[in-house]
Amino acid sequence: MHPPRRAALGLLPLLLLLLLLPPPAPGAANKPTPCQRCRGLVDKFNQGMVDTANKNFGGGNTAWEEKTLSKYEFSEIRLLEILEGLCESSDFECNQMLEAQEEHLEAWWLQLKNEYPDLFEWFCVKTLKVCCLPGTYGPDCLECQGGSQRPCSGNGHCSGDGSRQGDGSCRCHVGYQGALCADCMDGYFSSLRNETHSFCTACDESCKTCSGPTNRDCGECEVGWVLEEDACVDVDECAAETPPCSAAQFCKNVNGSYTCEECDSSCVGCTGEGPGNCKECIPGYARELGQCADVDECSLAAKACVRKNENCYNTPGSYVCVCPDGFEETEDACVPPAEAEVTEEESPTQPPAHEDL
Repeated sequence: MHPPRRAALGLLPLLLLLLLLPPPAPGAANKPTPCQRCRGLVDKFNQGMVDTANKNFGGGNTAWEEKTLSKYEFSEIRLLEILEGLCESSDFECNQMLEAQEEHLEAWWLQLKNEYPDLFEWFCVKTLKVCCLPGTYGPDCLECQGGSQRPCSGNGHCSGDGSRQGDGSCRCHVGYQGALCADCMDGYFSSLRNETHSFCTACDESCKTCSGPTNRDCGECEVGWVLEEDACVDVDECAAETPPCSAAQFCKNVNGSYTCEECDSSCVGCTGEGPGNCKECIPGYARELGQCADVDECSLAAKACVRKNENCYNTPGSYVCVCPDGFEETEDACVPPAEAEVTEEESPTQPPAHEDL
């Protein structure tokens, strides 16, 4: 018997099918939830009510029309104008939802508007049951942790708040912790707390825990700080007996830490930024007016370029020797073209023939 092998072979067609499936469409992960779609429709409906608030039937005798046909404010004509502006022609999902729920919206407009003035609550929460009221969550719209009035003590977000999803637990804002987000996390202290409210304020940067806002209120110092005379003060890592940076760097102290910066290119070791803080200068540089400066080898008394007619050009930290344009380069000199030709004539490539005696 080999059941594991048969099971593995049975998975092969499934794996092949998954590989052949088309990739998910872009934006599929961000597809709006039913509650978001419903809320969006209600928001557009409410905006439509605002946009049509000052309109009328548009005929010549508005007073007669309103007396005979009922007021425009509550008319089916106004409802139709609002509905026509709810969805873009290209928004398939919006138009699909409107087509399915148009009778509900018409019933609310003509019969239930006075009894249920909040369209979102009546339509999305009580009728379609795709949303919950703020401060409640889940299929049964239960109260969030801490109650529906101030979920999570006002210091966090209730999972599923206002929807039929989530578990009602609290995701605390920065600085808060605990099931109800009523406690301060490390690095914060309680600046106000009563039966209904809790506020946490950041400690001084030197404190890991604290009871107040200054470096003298620390319960424990943060890393990079040390307790001295009842206050947390910065540790100067750069003053340590063994420097924390390499020989080609200098140490720069910052609050709670340090950084290693590269020495200037003219330095062999340094105590700070720039050529004025070099411990020694690299070859080709010498200390001048307190800093390492390039040595101009071409201007020294002892010639750097010793071949005849040779030009000297200074470069950072060094120099180059070059023959002038048109000159021929030999081992001992830079020779003008005319001299080079004479030299070639005076140096035959084969011995002269012997004359007959």
